[in-house]
Amino acid sequence: MTSLSPLRVERDGAVTVLTLNRPDVLNAFDEPLSEALNASLADCAADAAIRAVVITGAGRAFSAGQDLDDRLAMIEKGGELHLGDELRRRYHPAIATIREMRKPVIAAVNGVAAGAGLGLAIACDIRVAASSSTFRAAWGRVGLVPDAGSAFFLPRLVGWGRALDMVLTGEPVTADEALRIGLVTRVWPDPEFPTKCRELAQTLARGATEAFALTKEGLNAAMARGFAEFLEHEADLQDRAGRTHDYAEGVRAFSQKRPAKMEGR
Repeated sequence: MTSLSPLRVERDGAVTVLTLNRPDVLNAFDEPLSEALNASLADCAADAAIRAVVITGAGRAFSAGQDLDDRLAMIEKGGELHLGDELRRRYHPAIATIREMRKPVIAAVNGVAAGAGLGLAIACDIRVAASSSTFRAAWGRVGLVPDAGSAFFLPRLVGWGRALDMVLTGEPVTADEALRIGLVTRVWPDPEFPTKCRELAQTLARGATEAFALTKEGLNAAMARGFAEFLEHEADLQDRAGRTHDYAEGVRAFSQKRPAKMEGR
């Protein structure tokens, strides 16, 4: 266990930097981190003095996604998982706040972004990456479907075929490949990455904030017709996937650091 606050909040003029801060588990999401991120995003949205937001990770990861320890304990107890409810409570509020926030939100991907970590990154307005970063849409490897809005955003960023390839294979995408396919817009060498991210955020914070807000509103309207309905559908799909044999096996295999033996049920 770590005594660190699960989320660091730093103010730099008109920029707020939110750092996922569970580096010992690659910034995987547990209840405290989810709660802290939701609360801080809501604060950023409500504070007119904040004109740009950066989300990044501590240590060598952006976020490896959901922390599976709690899930494993529930599975071993024979409890019934309701992952759709968990999505509605923990992840959907963060994704919706980012999309509705009337200021730019930058995902500064400093390492691995997987699962819900990938979902968080692709919900942001701009994604930039350190050269050592990787992206993994690996839900299928533990028997789940894409969540945190990923199936909504990913095809819109990289195209239908590439999105399916990423999700079905779960293979990592390097930063350079992410730049080539449009998953990120800028890649910087690791040593330069923190400085470059701050410079980009400060540039946006000095911009026409209300025009940016209206731009987001227009692009959201063009892209997100039916978004609320999609999130509800996603939650239902994950509910069903979370009760499969393969998901229980995937969580056990992950915990035991062995390949999962999926049975298709």
